[in-house]
Parts: sequence; structure tokens; C-alpha cells
Amino acid sequence: MSRTLILVTGLPGSGKSIISEVVRGKEIPVVVMGDVVREEAVRRGVELLPENLSIVANDLRKKYGKAAIAIFTSEKIRENHESSPVIVVDGVRSLDEIAVFEELGNVCIIAVHASPYKRFERIRQRGRPGDPSDWDQFLGRDLVELSWGIGNVIALADYIVVNESTIEEAKIQSEKVVEEVLKSGGRGCSRGRGKAYGRR
Repeated sequence: MSRTLILVTGLPGSGKSIISEVVRGKEIPVVVMGDVVREEAVRRGVELLPENLSIVANDLRKKYGKAAIAIFTSEKIRENHESSPVIVVDGVRSLDEIAVFEELGNVCIIAVHASPYKRFERIRQRGRPGDPSDWDQFLGRDLVELSWGIGNVIALADYIVVNESTIEEAKIQSEKVVEEVLKSGGRGCSRGRGKAYGRR
């Protein structure tokens, strides 16, 4: 069976969940990579705070390699979505992780981009438990993500959704991207294409 994996990347607060919302409306399964880290944190009995999750994620990478979280995520895909022709993976952060998912099917990378100030304001407004509470914490979290290689993934994305205006506009542009990927079966993706949707 030919399978397409839509890999979603972006720094915290960029709006990655918008892609997930769009595809769930099409009954496409979404697998969130961060769930692997959160589940491991719960298993260890540690509080779900950004600094704790970073420690757990780093521990997993040290023990199982740079692609550890992708490996565990791919196991979830095999167990729960083996028959799904299209799957969205939310939260890809490195080229090593992409290599793991390429073993499962055609891969297409969608990066969601927003400026640091816009992302910080969104994070403050959403008020999720464990979100950075000030600018220094926010920058620190970005630096951790960048140290894992997320910048390389964003730079080599097949599609970029610019999420600088409204949620409604971002959803419209995300819908266009997803439709284009679905029509091509992921075969239209070539690393670094970087076709942009949306406006500042």
C-alpha cells in the first residue's frame, strides 16, 4: 500500500495545530510526537513542565539516538494506523527523524512559520500549563528546539504556511496546502521546495 506521511514542523506558538485541525476534518489520523515525551514523563512521575519535558526528550535521544522519538512514534503508527493511506505527524524536529518516517511511505514536510513576537503573544494568550511565562523562558525553549535540528527541517520544508495574520486565514492556506499534498499523494514533494502559502 502506498502511504503518505505529512510531517508538520514549526517552533512553539507557530500554529502547527491548525494543520491537525484541517486534516481531522478529513478523517485523517494525527499522531503527535510530543505525546511520546509526555507519556515517558508521566511514567517517570515528573511534572509536565517545559524544562522537565526537555530533560526527558534529551534523555531519550541520548539513550536511543537522535531519532528516538521518531522511532517510538513510528511504532505507534504501525500499531494503530497500519491501514491508513495518509497520516499526519505533528512535531518533527530533525532530519534524523525524517529519515525514520521515510521508511514508512512518501514524506511531505509542511512548516508553519510565524515571527518570534507573534508566537510569544500566542503562547501567553493560550496559557497552557508549562508554557513559558516570560520572554527569556520563551527564547530558551526556542534554543532547545533549534539545538535538536528543527531549523534544518524548516529550511528544507516542501511547503510553508505563513501564519502571521488570523487563524481563519491560516486555516484557508493550510487547507490549500493539504489538498495539494493529497492530490499528489506526496509525490510532488521534493526536499527544499519551500512553496509558501499565506501572507505577513
